[in-house]
Amino acid sequence: MRLDDEQESSNIEVQGRSRGGFGMPGGGLRLGGGKLGCGTIVILLIAMFVFKIDPTQLIEGTGGPAPSEQTAPATPGTAATLTDIQSTAAKVLGSTERRWTDIFAKHGKRYPAPTMVFYDQAGMSGCGAAQSAMGPFYCPADKKIYIDTTFFQELEQKFNAPGDFPLAYVIAHEVGHHIQTIDGTADQVRQAQSRASRAEGNQLQVAMELQADCYAGVWAANDVNLLEPGDIEEGLGAAQAIGDDTLQKAAGQRPVPESFTHGSAQQRMAWLKRGLDGGDPAKCDTFAG
Repeated sequence: MRLDDEQESSNIEVQGRSRGGFGMPGGGLRLGGGKLGCGTIVILLIAMFVFKIDPTQLIEGTGGPAPSEQTAPATPGTAATLTDIQSTAAKVLGSTERRWTDIFAKHGKRYPAPTMVFYDQAGMSGCGAAQSAMGPFYCPADKKIYIDTTFFQELEQKFNAPGDFPLAYVIAHEVGHHIQTIDGTADQVRQAQSRASRAEGNQLQVAMELQADCYAGVWAANDVNLLEPGDIEEGLGAAQAIGDDTLQKAAGQRPVPESFTHGSAQQRMAWLKRGLDGGDPAKCDTFAG
């Protein structure tokens, strides 16, 4: 991607850790009402299938970090304090802000941009503990995207998705969840899930994730000056690598479509490509039918 001249977003925070940090034991992802919000189910899948972590450690812990292992408050990030990979991510976020501001303006609306928070191994979010094994996620409670940037190394090494466009795709996907929050889609889905069976709830979650994939494609289609030859192929490869069936196969399991929460590799590639082809968020209605 052509990011050298791209302006970094100013909506960046960096969380530091006091000596020792805090890890998985005693922590736990605490979510409002005990329900899993947008983007958290794939976190549990990655933790369970890829990192061999018992997901109950993430959703049942109530102790919180030990007193000597607290996370330092987040501080605004600046070019002088960001690492190279954080700077790249900040430029991608800046691009999403400009493109979605334009798209919203065409419909007479204002786009309230999310904040992206970088943390090191462990941090805190408005949805509870943030831990590196969780991967990037969006927290609707505080409208922030949380990233331990070591995930991008995992994206290349464990998911075989090298290149800078997969990084951008992941960020743009989380921005997609932000859009679903501010336009009310996320609340509607959560309400429907509260009345649905587990299988029906999973189907609704798949539609949420596929729409976020489509929105990621919409962003890229509206900022084509950033794209270089091979970028789209890299993005589609990343979508394939994090399909539910791909993750289940990688864990030595038979894919069970009824258990999918983010969609198959084919579905994720198809909806990312739909966004890329049209550049129109109105074409991203994954709930139709």
